[in-house]
Amino acid sequence: MSRYLAFDLGAESGRAILGTLESGRLTLEELHRFPNTPVRVHSALYWDTLRLWHEMQQGLAVAGRERRLKLDGIGVDTWGVDFALLGTDGALIENPRHYRDARTNGILETAFNIVPREEIFAQTGIQLMQINTLYQLYAMRLMGSPALSNARTLLMTPDLFNYWLTGVARSELSIASTSQCYNPRLGRWATDLFDRLSLAKTILPEIVCPGTRLGSLLPAVAEAAGLGTTSVYATGCHDTASAVAAVSAESDSWCYISSGTWSLMGVELDAPVIDARSLALNLTNEMGAGGKTRLLKNIAGLWLLQECRRAWALAGCEYSYETLATMAASAPPFAAIIDPDAFLEPGDMPEKICLHCQSNGQRPPDSPASVARTIFESLVLRYRQVLESLETLLGRKLENIHIVGGGSRNRLLNQFVADDTGRTVIAGTSEATAMGNILIQAMGAGELSGLAEVRNIVRSSAVLETFMPRDATDWNHAYKKFCEIAQR
Repeated sequence: MSRYLAFDLGAESGRAILGTLESGRLTLEELHRFPNTPVRVHSALYWDTLRLWHEMQQGLAVAGRERRLKLDGIGVDTWGVDFALLGTDGALIENPRHYRDARTNGILETAFNIVPREEIFAQTGIQLMQINTLYQLYAMRLMGSPALSNARTLLMTPDLFNYWLTGVARSELSIASTSQCYNPRLGRWATDLFDRLSLAKTILPEIVCPGTRLGSLLPAVAEAAGLGTTSVYATGCHDTASAVAAVSAESDSWCYISSGTWSLMGVELDAPVIDARSLALNLTNEMGAGGKTRLLKNIAGLWLLQECRRAWALAGCEYSYETLATMAASAPPFAAIIDPDAFLEPGDMPEKICLHCQSNGQRPPDSPASVARTIFESLVLRYRQVLESLETLLGRKLENIHIVGGGSRNRLLNQFVADDTGRTVIAGTSEATAMGNILIQAMGAGELSGLAEVRNIVRSSAVLETFMPRDATDWNHAYKKFCEIAQR
């Protein structure tokens, strides 16, 4: 029996999850949960990074001082693209910004005036989005950021926490690839882009593969938590990399949706697809565990509903996600159709959706139930559009859709996906990210041989639910309307 601790930090909350691996099965136990609440200072939006670190130490203390566990490993996964800058003394220069911070508004075209979009994509294979690390750094340079000028080291968010755990400053491959600063063809940082955008490439750390043992907990960290000498692994540090590693697929004709704050929809390949077709479809090639590439599309996911919940709560009406799904099931279908990817900045999301509908000549949804259903239906229509793009690029049909992550608990959404796409949907596990995090650690420790064994354990450990497609007549009509609104 072995025990691993996963820190899984999402855009809404973070958790410390204990994984016990025994006799080919993995069981999970949540030890500590904490909110992840961004902080706005005037017009700037920040992550509360030091609070997250404090909560991670609390999670370590639960494992150590409270439970007196001996851990075989610790791994950290987070969202992508965001980063920290360290000075010559190894300390934070400034608090990390949130990818939804407005400083990158309009930055894409400015950057493309220096390096054409085709060249950036050819070097990185990453979907062109203003939130990407490359454009955040370029925006900082244009603003004359003192933090950037004085930076010695750049660490992506999970890399920062690994550094604070071990004192070892490295960047894990899957999280590095989200930055649009990594060249998968060359297997190294895209230093040419840094040169052309006048960014200091000296801040880029060494890259390590998923499963690499970084070192042991620093003595002070271990002592404070009541833990002994404990290995820390660079797991699939991008949460999607960990989640996809834990997809329960057996055949080759499958795609996945990692459903949470974002919906990341794609396929697992042996090599990146970087050509004019993938650029035209604005797909992304992110690195995964086991030497795999994840060809995917980033889609604005359940964050739209998260923002609506926040707005309704401020107005005195609090709804759980389960309640909203139940309400949406009873709401009239296709009252309105929106482009989920038209929404990036936080704010009064119900009002933003209302304005979006009006701009497209539609009557806005008039209740929380109708808003929730509009979000679910529109997300599913976007999934169908991306599925068509993937199948066109690959030249083959994808028979099954595996939905993992927290969104896989939404049975209404799962059935909608099956109905609209005409594909079999396998939902689960909702804990795919934590499972993948832990099982990649076990790969690094030599306990598991590779992804095939990882997925065998997932199938033995997870409860999955299958959704079969039903009549799609109404979906087909709605899809025609959606394609008039949303670009590919």
